[in-house]
Amino acid sequence: MEIALKSSNGETASSVEVSDAAFGVPYNETLVHQIVTAYMSAGRAGTKSNRSRADVSGGGSKPWRQKGTGRARSGTSRSPIWRGGGVTFAARPRSFAKKVNRKMYRAALRSIFSELVRSGRFHVVDSFELEQVKTKLAVDRLKSLGLSDVLVITSGHDEQLALSVRNLRWAGLIDAMQVDPVSLLSYDQVLVTRAALELIEGRLLGLRG
Repeated sequence: MEIALKSSNGETASSVEVSDAAFGVPYNETLVHQIVTAYMSAGRAGTKSNRSRADVSGGGSKPWRQKGTGRARSGTSRSPIWRGGGVTFAARPRSFAKKVNRKMYRAALRSIFSELVRSGRFHVVDSFELEQVKTKLAVDRLKSLGLSDVLVITSGHDEQLALSVRNLRWAGLIDAMQVDPVSLLSYDQVLVTRAALELIEGRLLGLRG
């Protein structure tokens, strides 16, 4: 299949040939949801922790004798029903990561990219570079392409471009080899350089990464 290649002013200059196996597959909503959920779960810290009655200091002796005081029996002052006592069901550090194999992950990325192409939200340019670090230059360049709420994907880290777009709430920047499902779904449009497109295609077909 062919994808339009845009010039710097947003007009279609030519087209690039891409594999149907990478950018022409049906959208699998169930798989995409599963992968996105797993990706976000893996990012959770899982460091929440409470102290149980075993972790709270003190409470070694019985507060009062078992019988004869008229009060309810109690074995420790660090019981969860006492002020200063431990938590009944204390939270422990844990991992929220879910197992996702590489085949499923690539299939989800292919599904997302294919849907972006079908819906006309996937744009390709020869290059996307700035002469200097300046946010206004990045804004003007994106506006000339008619794009907003856009994720820019490049073939490698571009320090000038990264510094120029980092303060834009409606634009993001990511390397082709670091693209993830959540980033792709966080923006309405996706802009890819020609070099990055080759890396992405190889990654979707299992030839890279």
